[in-house]
Amino acid sequence: MRVAIVNDMAMALETLRRVVQSRADLSVAWTAADGASAVERCKRDTPDLILMDMIMPGVDGVEATRRIMRECPCAILVVTATVDGNAGKVYEALGSGALDAVQTPVLGVSGNLRGAEELLKKIEHVRLLHRLKATATTTTPRAATPAVALPPVGTARATGSSFIAIGASTGGPQAVAECIGSIPASVDRPILVVQHIGEEFVAGFAEWLARGTRRPVKLVEARVTPEPRVIYVAAKAKHLVAYSNGDIGLEDEPRDHLHKPSVDVLFDSLATSGANGVAALLTGMGRDGAQGLLALRNAGWWTITQDEATSVVWGMPGEATRIGAACETLAIGAIGPAIATGFARQAVRGNVPRGGSR
Repeated sequence: MRVAIVNDMAMALETLRRVVQSRADLSVAWTAADGASAVERCKRDTPDLILMDMIMPGVDGVEATRRIMRECPCAILVVTATVDGNAGKVYEALGSGALDAVQTPVLGVSGNLRGAEELLKKIEHVRLLHRLKATATTTTPRAATPAVALPPVGTARATGSSFIAIGASTGGPQAVAECIGSIPASVDRPILVVQHIGEEFVAGFAEWLARGTRRPVKLVEARVTPEPRVIYVAAKAKHLVAYSNGDIGLEDEPRDHLHKPSVDVLFDSLATSGANGVAALLTGMGRDGAQGLLALRNAGWWTITQDEATSVVWGMPGEATRIGAACETLAIGAIGPAIATGFARQAVRGNVPRGGSR
């Protein structure tokens, strides 16, 4: 795997070079000290992965990510010295197509590399995502699976709990913020969000999302009863799940899942909990959430996928659309209003309470 390194700090550049060269299956494709140089180098020699710093002279990491994804797209992993100080830029870069973010490893005085293991884990994750993408491209398409019709008026299927559930990965932060920000204020259900992101960035993501959506965001650390209008995000690298009594919480199982938290695990738990609601699967590489969205549609939920034109990567929503998991596929700007319409459709069928979340 050929890895390019973009960083203006000599020590950080050397540290990242050592981490990459510590693995026989990784090699340094090239290095650049600023975003503008990175874009030009990428055009001439597109690597398998770019380790992108955020704060650089001239063109910063956010703008470089944006240009590369537009002109010579390839996998980009944000590598930043501080999470708290660069949180806004990190999420802008993720919204522009960067796959994930990790803190820059530190080269100790004795030559040891602190944080190298986490970076190598992220690089391996990118490799796995590439394999999933290649498999999805070469697999013979299956026929779309028709969804079970919504229950007729008067059918009691729910516990009384009603949620908005949103899953996203590559390019997700901006898409999630735009989607939630455009949901009408009259829709007061709790919002459960699974965004593939490193655990060390979750707190910053929650603060950034709260500012962008003007809704309260709470990190789930233990079993809680969700409140209306509040956005819930898993605080740790565990699965966000819903229980049959309407509570939400974190679970370790399944431990061997590629993603923790996983969109599929959340969606599956909602489908079996007896809750009702509207779910949206947004931009992301891979397939996480597709089968879960189908389970929700078959359980009577209104389901939405983001369209290809507005997705940074149409992997997750594309797979869900292909297997018939979506009631509708929409541009990101139309999904928020469509969530409100989805609740209205279910209310007419007697499947969801018209007001409140419980």
